[in-house]
Amino acid sequence: MPVAHLSDRGVVSVTGADAASLLQGLVTCDIDRLQPGEASLGALLTPQGKILFDFLIVHAPAGTLPGLENGGFLLDVAAASAADLAKRLNFYKLRAKVVVSNHGDDFAVAVRWNDEGPQLPGLVWVDPRLGALGQRAVAPAAAVAGTADADANAAHMAAWRAHRIALAVPEGGADYAFGDVFPHEADLDQLGAVAFDKGCYIGQEVVSRMHHRGTARTRMVAARLEADAIASQGDDIMAGEKRLGDIRARAGAHAIAMVRLDRYADALANNVTPTVGGAPVTLTRPVWATFDMAGN
Repeated sequence: MPVAHLSDRGVVSVTGADAASLLQGLVTCDIDRLQPGEASLGALLTPQGKILFDFLIVHAPAGTLPGLENGGFLLDVAAASAADLAKRLNFYKLRAKVVVSNHGDDFAVAVRWNDEGPQLPGLVWVDPRLGALGQRAVAPAAAVAGTADADANAAHMAAWRAHRIALAVPEGGADYAFGDVFPHEADLDQLGAVAFDKGCYIGQEVVSRMHHRGTARTRMVAARLEADAIASQGDDIMAGEKRLGDIRARAGAHAIAMVRLDRYADALANNVTPTVGGAPVTLTRPVWATFDMAGN
C-alpha cells in the first residue's frame, strides 16, 4: 500500500529549554525516557482523569524539520483538536521557556504500514503503539501532499483506517469522545501511553488508583461481525435484554467496541450470545492486550 497522507491529523510542536520538563509534568507518558527520534502514545487529562487529548509524541532531533533547528517535541494529534491542544499547553506553560505552535498547514502526518510504496518523507518513526501499525512521519505539507493525488489518498486513508480497526487500536476523536473516557477504558495503559512510575501529572491520582485497584470495568475490545450485519458506530451490543456496550468503529467484518467486562462475563457464564442489530457479534481481547475479558 502506498503512503497515506492522514489529513485528519494535525501537528503541534513544543520547543524551548523547558519543553521536556513542562510536558513531563502534564502528560501521561514518560517524556524523560524518549531519546531523539523515539515516540510514545500519550494523553493530556482532566483533573478528574478523563482524556482531553490523545496523541503520538515524538522527540524531534535538532535540525530535522524547518523551525526545529534546536529540536523539540512534535505531537501528532487529531486535526480537529490541534488548536485546542496548543491553546491548553500555552495556558499551562506560564513563565516556562517554551514555545507552543500549532502548525496547521505547515506540517502533515503520513503513514506507511508495509514494505511497499515510497519511503516516508521528513521525520520518520516506528509507531509506538504496535509494530503492525508500521511507520509514521511528520514532514512539510508539500512533501506529504506530493505522495498521492486527492482521490488516491482517500482510498489510502480508508485502507489505513481499516487496518487500524482490524488491529483494534482505538483513536480519540474518532472512536471515543474527548472528555468522556478514562485512559484504561480506551486501553491507553495497554498501548504504552501511561507511565505508572513517573512523577505527578494532571489526573494521575485517579488513573493510578484505577490501575492499582483494578477497577477498570469498561474496555475497548475487538469485535467480529457477520459480513452482512447491519451495524455502525453507536449501535448497542446486547446480551438478551442487557446492554453490554456499543460499536465505536467498523470496517467490514472488523470493529472496535466499548464493552462492560463484568456484563460480558455474566453473558458468558449464562451462555448468552452478544448481538448487535439482532446479529451475533464475537467480542475478544485485542491480540496486543493483557487485561482479563472475564472481568476479574
